[in-house]
Amino acid sequence: MSWKETCAVNERLLFVADVQAGELTFAQACQRRGISRKTGYKWWQRYCAEGPAALQERSRAPLHHPNAVDAAVIAQLAAARRRHPSWGARNLIDWLARRTPGSRWPAASTVHEILGRQGLIEPRKRRRRSAPYSQPFVQADRPNALWCADFKGQFRLGDGTLCYPLTVSDSYSRSLLECRALTSTHAAPVRRVMERLFRERGLPLAIRTDNGTPFASVGLAGLSQLSAWWVRLGIWPERIAPGHPEQNGRHERLHRTLAAATAQPAAATLTAQQRRFERFGYEYNRERSHQALGRHTPAEFYQVSSRPYPQRLPPLEYPAHYVIRRVRPNGQIKWHGADLYLSQVIAGQPVGLDAIDDGRWRLYYGMLPLATLDARTARGARIEPLNPKTPPRTMTANVSPMSPV
Repeated sequence: MSWKETCAVNERLLFVADVQAGELTFAQACQRRGISRKTGYKWWQRYCAEGPAALQERSRAPLHHPNAVDAAVIAQLAAARRRHPSWGARNLIDWLARRTPGSRWPAASTVHEILGRQGLIEPRKRRRRSAPYSQPFVQADRPNALWCADFKGQFRLGDGTLCYPLTVSDSYSRSLLECRALTSTHAAPVRRVMERLFRERGLPLAIRTDNGTPFASVGLAGLSQLSAWWVRLGIWPERIAPGHPEQNGRHERLHRTLAAATAQPAAATLTAQQRRFERFGYEYNRERSHQALGRHTPAEFYQVSSRPYPQRLPPLEYPAHYVIRRVRPNGQIKWHGADLYLSQVIAGQPVGLDAIDDGRWRLYYGMLPLATLDARTARGARIEPLNPKTPPRTMTANVSPMSPV
Protein backbone atom coordinates (compact mmCIF):
# COMPACT_ATOMS: atom_id res chain seq x y z
CA MET A 1 0.00 0.00 0.00
CA SER A 2 1.09 3.64 -0.35
CA TRP A 3 0.71 6.95 1.44
CA LYS A 4 -2.53 8.88 0.92
CA GLU A 5 -2.58 11.45 -1.90
CA THR A 6 -1.52 14.40 0.25
CA CYS A 7 1.95 15.64 1.07
CA ALA A 8 3.97 12.48 1.80
CA VAL A 9 6.11 14.24 4.41
CA ASN A 10 3.02 15.41 6.32
CA GLU A 11 1.63 11.87 6.33
CA ARG A 12 4.90 10.60 7.75
CA LEU A 13 4.83 13.24 10.51
CA LEU A 14 1.24 12.25 11.42
CA PHE A 15 2.30 8.58 11.48
CA VAL A 16 5.18 9.38 13.85
CA ALA A 17 2.79 11.39 16.06
CA ASP A 18 0.40 8.42 16.25
CA VAL A 19 3.19 6.10 17.34
CA GLN A 20 4.51 8.58 19.93
CA ALA A 21 1.03 9.12 21.43
CA GLY A 22 0.84 5.43 22.36
CA GLU A 23 -2.92 5.26 21.86
CA LEU A 24 -2.56 2.83 18.93
CA THR A 25 -0.45 -0.21 18.44
CA PHE A 26 2.25 0.06 15.78
CA ALA A 27 0.21 -2.14 13.41
CA GLN A 28 -2.88 0.01 13.96
CA ALA A 29 -0.90 3.22 13.29
CA CYS A 30 0.35 1.74 9.98
CA GLN A 31 -3.15 0.63 9.03
CA ARG A 32 -4.54 4.09 9.83
CA ARG A 33 -2.04 5.72 7.42
CA GLY A 34 -2.47 3.05 4.72
CA ILE A 35 1.09 1.70 4.72
CA SER A 36 2.70 -1.67 5.43
CA ARG A 37 4.45 -2.43 8.72
CA LYS A 38 7.76 -2.69 6.81
CA THR A 39 7.35 0.87 5.52
CA GLY A 40 6.29 2.06 8.94
CA TYR A 41 9.37 0.62 10.64
CA LYS A 42 11.61 2.21 7.97
CA TRP A 43 10.34 5.72 8.60
CA TRP A 44 10.11 5.28 12.41
CA GLN A 45 13.75 4.14 12.58
CA ARG A 46 14.88 7.04 10.39
CA TYR A 47 12.97 9.47 12.60
CA CYS A 48 14.51 8.06 15.76
CA ALA A 49 18.02 8.29 14.28
CA GLU A 50 17.92 11.68 12.56
CA GLY A 51 14.79 13.52 13.63
CA PRO A 52 12.07 15.14 11.43
CA ALA A 53 14.54 15.93 8.61
CA ALA A 54 14.90 12.18 7.96
CA LEU A 55 11.28 12.03 6.77
CA GLN A 56 12.22 13.83 3.50
CA GLU A 57 12.70 11.77 0.31
CA ARG A 58 16.25 10.67 -0.43
CA SER A 59 17.84 10.43 -3.86
CA ARG A 60 17.42 7.05 -5.54
CA ALA A 61 20.33 7.62 -7.92
CA PRO A 62 22.95 4.83 -7.79
CA LEU A 63 26.21 5.64 -6.07
CA HIS A 64 28.22 4.09 -8.91
CA HIS A 65 27.53 4.25 -12.67
CA PRO A 66 29.17 1.34 -14.54
CA ASN A 67 28.43 2.98 -17.93
CA ALA A 68 29.62 6.44 -16.96
CA VAL A 69 31.95 8.09 -19.48
CA ASP A 70 35.47 8.59 -18.21
CA ALA A 71 36.59 12.17 -17.65
CA ALA A 72 39.55 11.69 -20.00
CA VAL A 73 37.19 10.62 -22.81
CA ILE A 74 34.99 13.66 -22.20
CA ALA A 75 38.08 15.88 -22.39
CA GLN A 76 39.11 14.30 -25.73
CA LEU A 77 35.63 14.75 -27.15
CA ALA A 78 35.51 18.38 -26.04
CA ALA A 79 38.95 19.07 -27.51
CA ALA A 80 37.94 17.47 -30.82
CA ARG A 81 34.76 19.54 -30.95
CA ARG A 82 36.71 22.76 -30.28
CA ARG A 83 39.08 21.82 -33.10
CA HIS A 84 36.18 21.01 -35.45
CA PRO A 85 33.30 23.16 -34.19
CA SER A 86 31.08 22.41 -37.20
CA TRP A 87 31.30 18.60 -36.90
CA GLY A 88 28.58 16.47 -35.38
CA ALA A 89 28.92 13.59 -32.93
CA ARG A 90 29.34 10.83 -35.54
CA ASN A 91 32.04 12.70 -37.42
CA LEU A 92 33.96 13.35 -34.20
CA ILE A 93 33.78 9.68 -33.21
CA ASP A 94 35.05 8.56 -36.62
CA TRP A 95 37.86 11.12 -36.54
CA LEU A 96 39.01 10.10 -33.05
CA ALA A 97 38.69 6.38 -33.80
CA ARG A 98 41.07 6.66 -36.74
CA ARG A 99 43.67 8.35 -34.53
CA THR A 100 43.38 6.00 -31.55
CA PRO A 101 42.79 2.46 -32.92
CA GLY A 102 41.41 0.09 -30.31
CA SER A 103 39.84 2.80 -28.17
CA ARG A 104 36.16 2.59 -27.30
CA TRP A 105 33.96 5.64 -27.75
CA PRO A 106 30.43 6.33 -26.52
CA ALA A 107 27.42 6.17 -28.80
CA ALA A 108 26.71 9.24 -30.95
CA SER A 109 23.67 10.12 -28.84
CA THR A 110 25.81 10.06 -25.68
CA VAL A 111 28.49 12.19 -27.31
CA HIS A 112 25.84 14.70 -28.35
CA GLU A 113 24.58 14.92 -24.74
CA ILE A 114 28.14 15.31 -23.43
CA LEU A 115 28.90 18.14 -25.84
CA GLY A 116 25.63 19.79 -24.89
CA ARG A 117 26.52 19.66 -21.17
CA GLN A 118 29.91 21.14 -22.03
CA GLY A 119 28.19 24.06 -23.76
CA LEU A 120 29.70 23.12 -27.13
CA ILE A 121 26.40 22.66 -29.00
CA GLU A 122 23.83 25.35 -29.62
CA PRO A 123 20.23 24.17 -30.04
CA ARG A 124 19.12 24.46 -33.65
CA LYS A 125 16.03 26.48 -34.43
CA ARG A 126 13.28 24.58 -36.18
CA ARG A 127 12.45 25.88 -39.63
CA ARG A 128 9.36 25.34 -41.68
CA ARG A 129 10.18 23.70 -44.99
CA SER A 130 8.20 23.66 -48.19
CA ALA A 131 7.30 20.44 -49.97
CA PRO A 132 10.06 19.17 -52.29
CA TYR A 133 9.87 19.77 -56.03
CA SER A 134 10.64 16.78 -58.25
CA GLN A 135 12.14 16.81 -61.73
CA PRO A 136 13.87 14.09 -63.78
CA PHE A 137 17.45 15.16 -63.07
CA VAL A 138 20.53 13.07 -63.85
CA GLN A 139 21.00 10.34 -61.25
CA ALA A 140 24.27 10.64 -59.33
CA ASP A 141 25.00 6.90 -59.35
CA ARG A 142 28.76 7.09 -59.99
CA PRO A 143 31.63 9.55 -59.65
CA ASN A 144 31.47 12.41 -62.16
CA ALA A 145 27.95 11.56 -63.30
CA LEU A 146 26.85 14.84 -61.73
CA TRP A 147 28.76 17.82 -60.41
CA CYS A 148 27.08 20.65 -58.53
CA ALA A 149 28.30 24.24 -58.80
CA ASP A 150 27.19 27.39 -57.03
CA PHE A 151 28.33 30.55 -55.31
CA LYS A 152 28.20 30.52 -51.54
CA GLY A 153 26.66 33.90 -50.73
CA GLN A 154 29.16 36.73 -50.75
CA PHE A 155 30.64 38.12 -47.55
CA ARG A 156 33.04 40.94 -46.70
CA LEU A 157 36.61 40.21 -45.67
CA GLY A 158 38.59 42.03 -43.03
CA ASP A 159 40.10 44.44 -45.57
CA GLY A 160 36.66 45.33 -46.94
CA THR A 161 36.88 43.18 -50.09
CA LEU A 162 33.80 41.21 -51.09
CA CYS A 163 34.47 37.47 -51.41
CA TYR A 164 32.35 35.27 -53.70
CA PRO A 165 33.23 31.61 -52.97
CA LEU A 166 32.72 29.42 -56.07
CA THR A 167 32.15 25.81 -55.03
CA VAL A 168 32.05 22.65 -57.14
CA SER A 169 31.29 19.20 -55.71
CA ASP A 170 30.79 15.66 -56.98
CA SER A 171 27.28 14.63 -56.02
CA TYR A 172 27.96 10.89 -55.83
CA SER A 173 31.03 10.95 -53.59
CA ARG A 174 30.24 14.29 -51.84
CA SER A 175 33.80 15.39 -52.68
CA LEU A 176 34.46 19.11 -52.65
CA LEU A 177 36.29 19.46 -55.95
CA GLU A 178 36.87 23.21 -55.78
CA CYS A 179 36.30 26.15 -53.46
CA ARG A 180 37.73 29.30 -54.98
CA ALA A 181 37.58 32.78 -53.47
CA LEU A 182 36.61 35.14 -56.31
CA THR A 183 35.91 38.87 -56.30
CA SER A 184 32.85 38.67 -58.59
CA THR A 185 30.43 36.29 -60.30
CA HIS A 186 31.59 37.22 -63.81
CA ALA A 187 31.80 34.43 -66.37
CA ALA A 188 35.51 34.84 -67.27
CA PRO A 189 37.05 33.96 -63.86
CA VAL A 190 34.50 31.17 -63.38
CA ARG A 191 35.47 29.68 -66.73
CA ARG A 192 39.17 29.79 -65.79
CA VAL A 193 38.44 27.93 -62.57
CA MET A 194 36.29 25.34 -64.36
CA GLU A 195 38.87 24.86 -67.12
CA ARG A 196 41.61 24.12 -64.59
CA LEU A 197 39.26 21.74 -62.79
CA PHE A 198 38.41 19.93 -66.04
CA ARG A 199 42.13 19.49 -66.80
CA GLU A 200 42.74 18.00 -63.34
CA ARG A 201 39.56 15.94 -62.88
CA GLY A 202 38.25 15.31 -66.39
CA LEU A 203 34.71 16.04 -67.59
CA PRO A 204 31.48 15.20 -65.77
CA LEU A 205 28.32 14.04 -67.49
CA ALA A 206 26.21 16.91 -66.09
CA ILE A 207 26.60 20.01 -63.91
CA ARG A 208 23.70 21.21 -61.75
CA THR A 209 23.41 24.91 -60.86
CA ASP A 210 20.82 27.50 -59.93
CA ASN A 211 19.47 30.10 -62.34
CA GLY A 212 21.87 32.89 -61.40
CA THR A 213 24.72 34.44 -63.34
CA PRO A 214 26.96 33.19 -64.89
CA PHE A 215 25.34 29.74 -65.02
CA ALA A 216 22.14 30.86 -66.74
CA SER A 217 20.60 33.82 -68.52
CA VAL A 218 17.16 35.12 -69.45
CA GLY A 219 17.75 34.15 -73.09
CA LEU A 220 16.57 31.12 -75.03
CA ALA A 221 16.51 28.00 -72.84
CA GLY A 222 18.44 29.99 -70.21
CA LEU A 223 21.62 29.50 -72.23
CA SER A 224 24.65 31.50 -71.05
CA GLN A 225 28.23 31.73 -72.30
CA LEU A 226 29.32 29.31 -69.58
CA SER A 227 26.59 26.72 -70.16
CA ALA A 228 27.05 26.97 -73.96
CA TRP A 229 30.73 26.10 -73.42
CA TRP A 230 29.71 23.12 -71.30
CA VAL A 231 27.45 21.88 -74.09
CA ARG A 232 30.38 22.10 -76.54
CA LEU A 233 32.28 19.83 -74.14
CA GLY A 234 29.44 17.31 -73.99
CA ILE A 235 28.30 18.33 -70.49
CA TRP A 236 24.57 18.57 -69.82
CA PRO A 237 23.75 21.84 -67.97
CA GLU A 238 21.10 21.16 -65.31
CA ARG A 239 19.29 23.98 -63.53
CA ILE A 240 17.10 23.68 -60.49
CA ALA A 241 13.66 25.30 -60.43
CA PRO A 242 13.69 28.95 -59.31
CA GLY A 243 13.25 29.29 -55.56
CA HIS A 244 13.93 25.60 -54.87
CA PRO A 245 17.46 25.22 -53.44
CA GLU A 246 16.42 21.85 -51.97
CA GLN A 247 16.83 20.39 -55.47
CA ASN A 248 20.56 20.92 -54.91
CA GLY A 249 20.33 19.88 -51.27
CA ARG A 250 23.66 18.06 -50.96
CA HIS A 251 25.54 21.10 -52.21
CA GLU A 252 23.53 23.49 -50.03
CA ARG A 253 24.34 21.37 -46.98
CA LEU A 254 28.03 21.56 -47.91
CA HIS A 255 27.70 25.37 -48.02
CA ARG A 256 26.38 25.48 -44.47
CA THR A 257 29.32 23.43 -43.21
CA LEU A 258 31.75 25.53 -45.26
CA ALA A 259 30.46 28.84 -43.89
CA ALA A 260 30.57 27.64 -40.28
CA ALA A 261 34.14 26.39 -40.63
CA THR A 262 35.76 29.14 -42.69
CA ALA A 263 33.85 32.42 -42.57
CA GLN A 264 32.75 33.02 -38.96
CA PRO A 265 34.52 35.39 -38.83
CA ALA A 266 35.99 35.92 -42.29
CA ALA A 267 39.72 36.17 -42.93
CA ALA A 268 41.52 39.48 -43.39
CA THR A 269 42.40 39.09 -47.09
CA LEU A 270 41.36 37.08 -50.14
CA THR A 271 44.61 35.08 -49.99
CA ALA A 272 44.10 34.20 -46.34
CA GLN A 273 40.50 33.22 -47.02
CA GLN A 274 41.61 30.96 -49.86
CA ARG A 275 44.04 29.20 -47.52
CA ARG A 276 41.11 28.53 -45.17
CA PHE A 277 39.11 27.07 -48.06
CA GLU A 278 41.99 24.77 -49.03
CA ARG A 279 42.44 23.50 -45.45
CA PHE A 280 38.71 22.92 -45.22
CA GLY A 281 38.70 21.03 -48.55
CA TYR A 282 41.43 18.66 -47.41
CA GLU A 283 39.70 18.02 -44.11
CA TYR A 284 36.24 17.68 -45.68
CA ASN A 285 37.40 15.18 -48.33
CA ARG A 286 39.94 13.12 -46.39
CA GLU A 287 39.13 13.33 -42.68
CA ARG A 288 35.44 14.11 -42.21
CA SER A 289 33.22 11.02 -42.55
CA HIS A 290 29.72 11.11 -44.06
CA GLN A 291 26.73 9.09 -42.90
CA ALA A 292 25.46 8.74 -46.50
CA LEU A 293 28.79 7.10 -47.40
CA GLY A 294 28.62 4.51 -44.62
CA ARG A 295 30.86 6.61 -42.36
CA HIS A 296 33.57 6.72 -45.05
CA THR A 297 35.22 9.87 -46.38
CA PRO A 298 34.54 11.35 -49.86
CA ALA A 299 38.11 10.66 -50.95
CA GLU A 300 37.44 6.94 -50.57
CA PHE A 301 34.67 7.13 -53.19
CA TYR A 302 35.93 9.64 -55.73
CA GLN A 303 37.94 8.87 -58.86
CA VAL A 304 39.03 11.07 -61.75
CA SER A 305 36.73 11.08 -64.77
CA SER A 306 37.63 8.91 -67.75
CA ARG A 307 36.50 11.74 -70.07
CA PRO A 308 39.58 13.96 -70.49
CA TYR A 309 39.43 17.66 -71.21
CA PRO A 310 40.11 18.12 -74.96
CA GLN A 311 42.91 20.33 -76.18
CA ARG A 312 40.51 21.92 -78.68
CA LEU A 313 36.76 22.34 -78.47
CA PRO A 314 35.12 19.59 -80.52
CA PRO A 315 32.66 20.62 -83.25
CA LEU A 316 28.96 20.16 -82.66
CA GLU A 317 27.64 17.10 -84.46
CA TYR A 318 24.06 16.17 -85.36
CA PRO A 319 22.36 13.10 -86.84
CA ALA A 320 22.31 12.93 -90.64
CA HIS A 321 18.56 13.61 -90.92
CA TYR A 322 18.78 16.93 -89.01
CA VAL A 323 18.54 20.22 -90.91
CA ILE A 324 21.54 22.37 -89.99
CA ARG A 325 21.53 26.16 -89.69
CA ARG A 326 24.48 28.33 -88.59
CA VAL A 327 23.66 31.15 -86.19
CA ARG A 328 24.52 34.56 -87.57
CA PRO A 329 26.66 37.09 -85.64
CA ASN A 330 23.43 38.87 -84.61
CA GLY A 331 22.10 35.65 -83.06
CA GLN A 332 19.50 34.93 -85.80
CA ILE A 333 18.79 32.09 -88.22
CA LYS A 334 16.65 32.09 -91.35
CA TRP A 335 13.80 29.57 -91.25
CA HIS A 336 10.71 29.31 -93.49
CA GLY A 337 11.00 32.90 -94.63
CA ALA A 338 11.39 34.35 -91.14
CA ASP A 339 14.39 35.75 -89.28
CA LEU A 340 14.33 34.02 -85.90
CA TYR A 341 16.44 35.40 -83.06
CA LEU A 342 17.99 32.64 -80.94
CA SER A 343 20.95 33.96 -78.94
CA GLN A 344 24.21 35.77 -79.56
CA VAL A 345 25.81 33.41 -77.07
CA ILE A 346 25.90 30.75 -79.81
CA ALA A 347 26.73 33.08 -82.72
CA GLY A 348 28.75 31.32 -85.39
CA GLN A 349 27.74 27.85 -84.13
CA PRO A 350 25.50 25.35 -85.97
CA VAL A 351 22.11 24.38 -84.59
CA GLY A 352 20.14 21.30 -85.61
CA LEU A 353 16.43 20.98 -86.41
CA ASP A 354 14.60 17.67 -86.07
CA ALA A 355 11.14 17.29 -87.62
CA ILE A 356 8.46 16.45 -85.03
CA ASP A 357 5.40 16.49 -87.29
CA ASP A 358 4.09 18.49 -90.24
CA GLY A 359 5.41 22.04 -89.88
CA ARG A 360 6.89 21.63 -86.35
CA TRP A 361 10.57 21.18 -85.59
CA ARG A 362 12.63 20.66 -82.45
CA LEU A 363 15.63 23.02 -82.28
CA TYR A 364 18.86 21.71 -80.69
CA TYR A 365 22.19 23.23 -79.74
CA GLY A 366 24.34 20.12 -79.53
CA MET A 367 22.43 17.79 -77.22
CA LEU A 368 20.53 20.66 -75.59
CA PRO A 369 16.93 21.23 -76.79
CA LEU A 370 16.32 24.97 -77.16
CA ALA A 371 12.79 25.39 -78.50
CA THR A 372 10.10 24.15 -80.86
CA LEU A 373 9.73 25.95 -84.21
CA ASP A 374 6.26 26.16 -85.72
CA ALA A 375 6.12 27.03 -89.44
CA ARG A 376 2.32 26.69 -89.76
CA THR A 377 1.58 30.35 -88.99
CA ALA A 378 0.64 33.05 -91.50
CA ARG A 379 3.67 35.15 -90.60
CA GLY A 380 6.16 32.32 -91.02
CA ALA A 381 7.94 30.31 -88.36
CA ARG A 382 7.71 31.18 -84.68
CA ILE A 383 9.48 29.93 -81.56
CA GLU A 384 7.58 28.01 -78.88
CA PRO A 385 9.17 27.57 -75.45
CA LEU A 386 10.01 24.04 -74.34
CA ASN A 387 8.78 22.15 -71.32
CA PRO A 388 11.66 22.41 -68.78
CA LYS A 389 11.58 18.60 -68.43
CA THR A 390 12.41 17.97 -72.10
CA PRO A 391 15.26 15.41 -72.12
CA PRO A 392 18.55 15.92 -73.97
CA ARG A 393 19.20 14.40 -77.38
CA THR A 394 21.90 11.97 -76.19
CA MET A 395 23.66 11.42 -72.90
CA THR A 396 26.31 8.76 -72.34
CA ALA A 397 29.18 8.41 -69.90
CA ASN A 398 32.30 6.29 -69.94
CA VAL A 399 32.58 5.98 -66.18
CA SER A 400 31.86 3.10 -63.83
CA PRO A 401 30.66 2.89 -60.22
CA MET A 402 33.27 2.80 -57.51
CA SER A 403 33.45 1.31 -54.02
CA PRO A 404 35.49 2.73 -51.14
CA VAL A 405 39.08 1.58 -50.96
